[in-house]
Amino acid sequence: MGLLSARMVIAATASVLLVAGTAQAAPAKYARHADAAAQLKKAGITWTSSGNCSDWNKKSCTSFTQINKATIAGTIAFKKVSGCKVIVTGGTEKGHSSGTYSHRNGYKTDISTKVSCVNDYITHKFAKAGQRSDGAALYKSPAGNVYAREGSHWDITHYNSKA
Repeated sequence: MGLLSARMVIAATASVLLVAGTAQAAPAKYARHADAAAQLKKAGITWTSSGNCSDWNKKSCTSFTQINKATIAGTIAFKKVSGCKVIVTGGTEKGHSSGTYSHRNGYKTDISTKVSCVNDYITHKFAKAGQRSDGAALYKSPAGNVYAREGSHWDITHYNSKA
């Protein structure tokens, strides 16, 4: 194969790889905790932390700094569709597991299991989806979001802005 032919093959391969590997845009985020917290408050959702704080870098806090806008919208959508009182106990603060769809990357919220309406709604309206490797029972909403029962809270992975 000549040099020109080899260059053409490389260029064609690179074009295919670029098209096939096109990345999705990064999700829209709330840069500040206060902005996301204001949206939750407007929807009647409260939040709490063991440290009574919202510092993104302290694991005893509950922070919404850099949380995805779709995650906040999904939490609000859950409250609306379920009709339940919702108490958020975890957001983007340090101390959670890592990964693409993690708390720190803005995809997850934790909500309290102290509200029986929340537990009943999830376990009766969402499809049982097996167990996570740590034994947490999994439920999948019709919108595709995953709710994992972790003792004192539901660990919710928001893939979209729906419940």
